[in-house]
Amino acid sequence: MTKQTRRKFTPEFKAKVALEAAKEQLTLAQLSQKFEVNAVTISKWKTEFLTNMSAAFSNAKETQSDDQDVPVEKLYAQIGKLKVELDFLKKSAKKLGIPESEWKPSN
Repeated sequence: MTKQTRRKFTPEFKAKVALEAAKEQLTLAQLSQKFEVNAVTISKWKTEFLTNMSAAFSNAKETQSDDQDVPVEKLYAQIGKLKVELDFLKKSAKKLGIPESEWKPSN
């Protein structure tokens, strides 16, 4: 017995099936047979397609600005690196006998 894996569908295929469902020329049962996908899945794809249709006409400048943002993971990595450096410097300052008042910023 081999383990059956879940099928993965490309966004293009999902869009094609959802568009066919939105046209309502065929029933969900007919579409299910035609594309070999469960009718409930087709219905979900159709709903998602219809709710997100407006994204195709959104302002292109808005989508470009999102791509230019620095990834959050990169920022967290930089914060971690700086924290390690700060901890190292604090320990070194204590070992050298430098009082905390000289290296700690005043608030």
